[in-house]
Amino acid sequence: MNTFMDKIKYFIGVQDLEEEERYEEEYSDYDDDYDTVVPTKTKKLNNKVVNIHTNSNMKIVVHEPLSYDEAPSIIDDLKARKTVIVNLEQLDNGIKRQIFDFISGGLYAMEGNIQKVTKDIFIFAPSNVEIDGLKEELKNRGLFSW
Repeated sequence: MNTFMDKIKYFIGVQDLEEEERYEEEYSDYDDDYDTVVPTKTKKLNNKVVNIHTNSNMKIVVHEPLSYDEAPSIIDDLKARKTVIVNLEQLDNGIKRQIFDFISGGLYAMEGNIQKVTKDIFIFAPSNVEIDGLKEELKNRGLFSW
């Protein structure tokens, strides 16, 4: 066994410490109990995530807000992927502008579409609905005069 003085001598470099006997058990890296694993070919799939919102029951909601407080409910319908027709004819010009700005800002964040029907009636559609503009055809028939 090494004494304190032997350790100091070893630290200074005068004497080597006696190595303690070490007992090591022999072991094998290979165990016969396990079967050999055969590598198989894996097919790398090119997974692309695509957001598809299919809705067989598409709804159109008509809103005729009388105050600015009703604007968030319109955005809620758009978030539920419903097409919204908004009639702003009953409102003063200042409130019309505020409601329109609020709805169009929310719709912009959802990447939706806006289509003007008349001076104060608009169609707001979420991104899953495409508004096909047949404005010229309707104008030629005299249905809308904008």
